[in-house]
Parts: sequence; C-alpha cells; structure tokens
Amino acid sequence: MVNRLSPRDAMYYFLDDARSTTHLGALLVVDPCAGEGTKAGDTATGENGSASASVSRRPAIDYQSLVSLVENRLQRAPRYRQVVREVTLGLARPVWVDDRDFDINFHIRRSGLPRPGGPTDLAELISRVMSRPLDRTRPLWEMYLIEGLADGRLAILTKSHRCLIDGPEHPEISEVICDDTDTPESLPEELWMPGSPPGTTSLVIGALAEAMARPGDLVETMVHGNGLVSEVRSVVGNTVRRFGDVVGQLTDSAPRSPLNNSGTTTRTFTTASVPRRDCAKIAEHHNCTVTDVELAIISGVMRRWMLSVDPAAVPADTVRVVIPLSTRDPGVEVAAESEPGWISVGKPSFVTDLPVGESNPTVRLAQVAGLADRYAQSSRRMSTGPSPLFPELGMVPFADISSRAFRSLDSRSYNVPVAMSTAPVADRFVLGVPVREVFYIPVLVSPRALAVSVVEYGDRLQFAFMADRGVIRDLPDMADYVAESFEELLVTG
Repeated sequence: MVNRLSPRDAMYYFLDDARSTTHLGALLVVDPCAGEGTKAGDTATGENGSASASVSRRPAIDYQSLVSLVENRLQRAPRYRQVVREVTLGLARPVWVDDRDFDINFHIRRSGLPRPGGPTDLAELISRVMSRPLDRTRPLWEMYLIEGLADGRLAILTKSHRCLIDGPEHPEISEVICDDTDTPESLPEELWMPGSPPGTTSLVIGALAEAMARPGDLVETMVHGNGLVSEVRSVVGNTVRRFGDVVGQLTDSAPRSPLNNSGTTTRTFTTASVPRRDCAKIAEHHNCTVTDVELAIISGVMRRWMLSVDPAAVPADTVRVVIPLSTRDPGVEVAAESEPGWISVGKPSFVTDLPVGESNPTVRLAQVAGLADRYAQSSRRMSTGPSPLFPELGMVPFADISSRAFRSLDSRSYNVPVAMSTAPVADRFVLGVPVREVFYIPVLVSPRALAVSVVEYGDRLQFAFMADRGVIRDLPDMADYVAESFEELLVTG
C-alpha cells in the first residue's frame, strides 16, 4: 500500500513556487568547552617527567560524529530518508517513497565563518542557506555544522521542508538529535534497506481505483490538477492574489502593510535574546504573562521598524499577528501530550492585534494582554492553519487546495505569523555537549514578508526573524529594536 502525503502535507509541498520556499529549521549553538578532554592514550609530560592527562582543548563535536549521530537517529524521523514522488496527471496526492540512493553526506554539510565569526556573519550565512530551494529529487532537508564562531563555539543549522514535519510522529531533525541529559542516547543499530518504489503504472491504477467512487472529482482533478495542465498553477496563483485584495476590503482584515508583500525567495535572518527572568519580573509587576511581555517586545520592534521606514509617518494603529492558542490556554498543549520544544507547527492558533500606534510602553503592554485575552475566546479569530479543502478525498485538486489554503490564511487575515514556545524548554545536549542557544527558524509563506519566532530556553527569550530581503532590507536592525523594547519595559517594571 502506498504511503501518500496527507492533504496538509501535500498542500505545503505544492505551495512552493517562484516566490515561496516552505522550509523551516533551527539554529543550535553548542558550547565546545563541555565534553572536551583526553582521548584514550593521550598523555602529556609534567614537570617531574611523569605522564599526566592531556589538557589540550578538543572539540567534542566534529563532522563525522555528527553524521554518525544523525544516522543513528534517523529511525525516529523516517521521512528524512524518503523522497516525494508525484502521481502522473496529478490524479492523486504525491506519495512518500524510500530514496534508493540516499547519501547522508549530501544532506549534512560542513561550513565555516571567518574567525572569529560574530552574530552578523552567522546570520548572513543562514540567510544564504535558507534562500536556496531544496533539491526535490532527494529527501527534503539539509544540516550544516558551522565552525569558526567566536569563543570557539559551534553551530548546527537544520533546514527541513514543512511537509516533513507533522506532530510527534514526524519531528524536525534538530529535536531528534538532542538529548535531555549529557549522556547521549544510543539507539539500537538499524540496518536500513530502502523499499522498492511503486511503479508509475501501479500509482496511476491506484489513483484511478480511489477515484472510481468519485468520478466528478476525477474530472475536476484533470482540469484543475497539478499534472499536465501546468498553466493552471500560475492562473490559480494570480486569481488567489486578486481575490485576496477583495477579501481584504470586504472582511475584518489586517491593516494594509508592506509586511503583506513578498517579492523574492531571497531571505534575510537575524536573532536577538533577552533575559527571561527579567521578563518574568515585568509580567509579575504588570499582572500579565511572559507571553504578553514577548508580544509587547515584538510590538515595540514593529513600531520602531515602521518609524525607521518613514520617520515622519505616524505608525498604523495595529499590526495583526497569528500566535498559538496554547499561549492563552495551556490545556491545548497538554491535550497534545507533547514535550515543550522549539518546533511548533500545525497547532490551533488565533489572530490578535499589536497596538504599535501606542507610544507608551506600559499602556502598550496592557493593551497587548487585553487584546490577546479577548481574541483567544473569539471563534472568529481562531485558525487551525492552512488546510486542504477536501481532507477526506484521496485526490487533491491543486486549484482547490490553493484556494482553501488562501482562505485559511487570509479570511482571518494577518500581517505577521509569530511562533512561540508555550513553556520553557529544558536544557538540551548534542553528543553530551550543552546546547547554549536555540533559535527556531520559522517558515515564511507568500504573501508574508516577515515571520517571527520566540523560544524560551536557558533563561533567555530567543527571538528569530526571517524576512523577504526584497521587502525588508534592514532586518538586522530588529535585533537592536528587541533590546530597546525590552529596556523600556524593564524601566517601567
């Protein structure tokens, strides 16, 4: 039996186009000082001529050890050894098939920064990596071991197509390689052998068999599918964008903003962090939550960015964001029975407003908290994320899936998606080495020009910004805006 992409995964697979690359990832910064020491047989001569343990500094993670770790853990992420194969004429959703030529060394790569590499150098490297589309003839992921960071630290960058990630059964590879303790977990060795791929004829016959009970759907797929009638894709895309303007005028839509434009697939990336302990004090002083403080910081960032674009302009009243519902209702996360992590996708969310037009940071924080509490209870502001139109069908017409995705994204229109961890993430280790920083690299889907994520890790709130370089050319300034927005809240607290 073939293993088809779920309707949602298929939608993300086909959302890739000339202006959108639907991949996400994580940046793990590890401390090379931990786990260093003596290799077996290494000695040094002391002052009295006796042998003593070597004190030379040795990185605990290198390319080969990382490759071995990932090879051992891939049994927990089977999609990372599979490719997506489309069905002839778009008669059915694509299928997952084992990559018979799987080469882990193609996916795990080594990179370096000019020493000593600073945050700007690292961000620019990540921007270049995340701008490149993934090779669709191979499993849709990459990993980079980045050397040359200041203080001798290392970074691990992961890049995964959104269709790979689907809840606890299909995690992102950055979470798979991490342990909860400094003792690496060694899974039993797995002798993986790729299965035989289904033939083209069998895929077509299977698709037709599924469609026999729905002949009308088959005709619709042939006309509007993702197969030979390739021109339909561009027509649908243009129609969707034009329809978006109409919806924006007729519904309770987000304010018009350059944040709702996208021009290129060229990405730009930056990060910032602030102490969580101080944010907790601010929250306690103002009788709100740490999440409210995070949103207030983002509000301050958006306000400063708007003023930087046009200093003479008065910022719009609000910027509309979509955030996880679990940030207001922890029971949502508990019901999911999932450990707190940094990759959060496919979970219920809601739309709220950030009062960027308010100049007083204290008032802005109070408004953020009040609006989020109100809208978290509003069914009109709820969103389950993009979803296909006919999830029960075996086949998914591209026109329908695109239209449904658009309606889900824009009928509750917003300017910026904000991914937030709903609880502090416990310390993590890679090969026994402490992970000092964790940044979630959010997916940026057209027509959005900015995506933001916040991870609570190691008593720090780790902010990451991914943007369309063609729209937001000054993204590195947002790191400074995070610090400034935090400082003004700290003074009021």
